[in-house]
Amino acid sequence: MQSSSTPVPDVSVILPCAGYGTRFGAPYPKELHCLAPGVTVLDRSLEAVVELAKSGLQVRLVVVFAPHKLDTVSYLARYADTFQMVFVYQDESFGPGLDGAIRSALPMTQGPVALVLPDIVVSGADTQGRLLDALRQVEVAGWSVVAAEERNHDTLRQMGALALTDAGGVLTVGAATDKPADPSGFNAFWGMVAVTESEAHKLPDVVGVGTANPLAGAVALMVEGIVNYNTPTG
Repeated sequence: MQSSSTPVPDVSVILPCAGYGTRFGAPYPKELHCLAPGVTVLDRSLEAVVELAKSGLQVRLVVVFAPHKLDTVSYLARYADTFQMVFVYQDESFGPGLDGAIRSALPMTQGPVALVLPDIVVSGADTQGRLLDALRQVEVAGWSVVAAEERNHDTLRQMGALALTDAGGVLTVGAATDKPADPSGFNAFWGMVAVTESEAHKLPDVVGVGTANPLAGAVALMVEGIVNYNTPTG
């Protein structure tokens, strides 16, 4: 009997797909919303992850799902030759939210970890390589984010808000809060997060409530824009 072994991943990417997307207001998962013929929001959100694989890295995609997301699981079959994919049911004992999804995925990760949301799409020139750049930054800084400048308070209230400062030409996160009630003092928000393997256990605190956000001190790599598709379609 022949034995086979799965390659050790160079990087793991957590893709939380267990949410209901009630704000999106469509009868199908928000990540499967069609943006162009044959192209969904999910395809666009994974472009930077595909770029990791194209660069020669072994990428483990850890997909967190729930029974109502089997269409998304089926759709991801088109990436079977691109990523090493692992599917994990969200463990409700970790909580029903995004932080619980991340906790469900963490035991399946290995190496540096990136958090990519299936309803978030980055845009602008040279955005596909930004996640690769972010992973290179964590080797020095421990944490990094792919972010976009934002001053609109209504937008910041719905996102992972950041207060960015320029330190000698390097943008770093001075403070971070997920969906702040008071967005004053914040000037950007993140679209993707990258962290070292040793610090990955703190990832749930990035989106947690009442916890110290570990993104303080992270290096920020800017993109032209970030679109959140978890919004009403009407």
